[in-house]
Amino acid sequence: MELTGSRIINADRETVWAHLNNPDTLRACIPGCEELSGSAEDGFEAVVKQKIGPVKATFKGIVALSDANPPESYRISGEGKGGVAGFAKGGANVVLAEVEDGTELSYVADVAVGGKLAQLGSRLIDGVARKLSDQFFTQFKDHVEGGDQGEAE
Repeated sequence: MELTGSRIINADRETVWAHLNNPDTLRACIPGCEELSGSAEDGFEAVVKQKIGPVKATFKGIVALSDANPPESYRISGEGKGGVAGFAKGGANVVLAEVEDGTELSYVADVAVGGKLAQLGSRLIDGVARKLSDQFFTQFKDHVEGGDQGEAE
């Protein structure tokens, strides 16, 4: 499944780029993220809790940044295993462009699930994936524009 979207962020492109590579920002913006450690260069280890339909799982996995072209674009990807719930993996190609009101962040994301999660049906998974993707990029925009007071729970 492919998801696309964009946000205009009221900040210069270098600031947005710095936040895209900052573990504290990523931890604050990834929905359900409980832990995120590591670095942009070496990759991150993450623990994320999610409820998808009737399935509640804690995913442990990795988040990696690749194909970096500072401060214009990169790919953020992740893969997590949720025990009996199955696995989830996906990523987003992120592009930053200077616009009159700041920086336009555009993304094309892809998501795949397996195991028990895959049995829930593609409509439910698609809806949850769209919601989580939208939540991440909205929280990211709020975080960059407003600092800590922009974080959503």
